[in-house]
Amino acid sequence: MAKTMENKTAAITGAASGIGLACARILIEQGAQVVLIDRAEDRLRALCAELGDHAKPLVVDLLDGPQVSAIMPRIEDLVGPLDIFHANAGAYVGGAVAEGNPDEWDRMLNLNINAAFRSVQAVLPRMIERRTGDIIFTSSVAGVVPVVWEPIYTASKFAVQAFLHTARRQVSEYGIRMGAVLPGPVVTALLDDWPKEKMEEALASGSLMQPREVAEAVLFMLTRPRGVVIRDMVILPNSVDL
Repeated sequence: MAKTMENKTAAITGAASGIGLACARILIEQGAQVVLIDRAEDRLRALCAELGDHAKPLVVDLLDGPQVSAIMPRIEDLVGPLDIFHANAGAYVGGAVAEGNPDEWDRMLNLNINAAFRSVQAVLPRMIERRTGDIIFTSSVAGVVPVVWEPIYTASKFAVQAFLHTARRQVSEYGIRMGAVLPGPVVTALLDDWPKEKMEEALASGSLMQPREVAEAVLFMLTRPRGVVIRDMVILPNSVDL
């Protein structure tokens, strides 16, 4: 059976764990060459050794603006012209606004919004030149349904959705597709801030998804005919009532 990503190249931010790593695995399984972007150098190199020749490590601090703006030539040095860019890296902060830490908010907002937008801006010109490409965001159901216990995180994902919907319309004429996968709760390090009781309840009720399930949704988005775009794909555990 033919592999659906044969001869494709991809780059994924936040690829050393969670959804990013699951997406890297599934794209490599389907034949793509994948650049795994993260700041965790040792972890990246160990993962790429495990994943094989189609996995390429690229160490970038996504909170360093100039580093992010310079990623496209480094990606092309590793895999050549880029077909798929997945702005996946993100952070999570929950809790009451009145009790929050604005310094933690700043770091999360810089990663979820500024780094994501800057990284997409860095790769778009070459995709426009080639008149083809796919941009995927890891957003969240919190980007379309305000979640009362995570107002700052929710705001960051609403920003991602606004950027996606407007930028997509700017670049569609060049054959570039832009879309977002919007998962509900997923078992990743982003949920480390959840209250212990909430996590235990979610695990017991089956209301958490695995990263692989998100990766399968991303693969579906990328394998639609070129004239079709999945702009927003919301995926939820069946027991989540939203």
